[in-house]
Amino acid sequence: MNASGNKSSQESVGRARCEELAKSSSFYRKVYSEIEEIGWEPLRRLGGDLTFFSFHILDKKGRAHILEIQLNRDYPKSPPSVSADVPYMFALEWSTTSSRLKDVMHQFQKHLDNLQEFWSVLDDIDKSLCVVDAKQPSRASPVRRIHAGNDCILIVHVNFNDPKSLPECRFIGHMNNLHMLWRRNSKKWSMEKSFPENLECILGTELPRPQGLHDENDQQQVDCGICYAQFLPTDEELGARSGTRTDYTCENMSCNKSFHSLCLTDWLRSITTTRQSFDVLFGNCPYCSDPVAVKINNMNRVNKTNQS
Repeated sequence: MNASGNKSSQESVGRARCEELAKSSSFYRKVYSEIEEIGWEPLRRLGGDLTFFSFHILDKKGRAHILEIQLNRDYPKSPPSVSADVPYMFALEWSTTSSRLKDVMHQFQKHLDNLQEFWSVLDDIDKSLCVVDAKQPSRASPVRRIHAGNDCILIVHVNFNDPKSLPECRFIGHMNNLHMLWRRNSKKWSMEKSFPENLECILGTELPRPQGLHDENDQQQVDCGICYAQFLPTDEELGARSGTRTDYTCENMSCNKSFHSLCLTDWLRSITTTRQSFDVLFGNCPYCSDPVAVKINNMNRVNKTNQS
């Protein structure tokens, strides 16, 4: 049994629910057939009355996105309402006679394609610079608040239509000469350089690196995406796990969130869709919804519970 088995189970549950509802009205039959047309694998959430659902979509760079779709009961006369974690939504092209849910998916995929360079710039900023409040930076926001050193915050607004161009910029805090340097050196901005390189060139200084980022030879210290701490608490109940660092990372490269396997296990057990096979829990990442599988037989607290 592996993560694909969890996906198959979720698909079966969603399909069974739709099949039951599809017998009751033309609205349910139509929605059911259109979800079938898209496929059950990307389906992540499904409302009980089939008026709301969400799909998991990967863009060209492997970044995970969730597209939420809301339907009116007079669908397809009324077009679907769509939402996602993007800086702006596309203008949905809709025909009451010929459009289907698969057309919404195709239009959203094209929209993601248009935003690839924008997100690549944001990823470069988030990975290379010390971004304030960057627990889970939003892909919808073009704004990044960056530590510039000496209690100064640099607020940049990336242009999603031309992300490699000189951004709008404001300074907060003890600025020294940074604001003056920005005005004087802004012409040095180069489309050939990375965003962080351009910032450091204009400001004439090396900007702080992200907290927890060490040399490649050091083990990276990262916070758990559930408890927001690097280390588990020192507790006799945890046994050998007491005080240990994060030890599980989501395999989705665009997510790459780290967790304590103990925290992830507790979280998965609180979700009704989680399945257990022998000593493995199968569920979904709390951040990107990609499949995750966690072994529980090596966790002292779990073993104690099982023994009691």
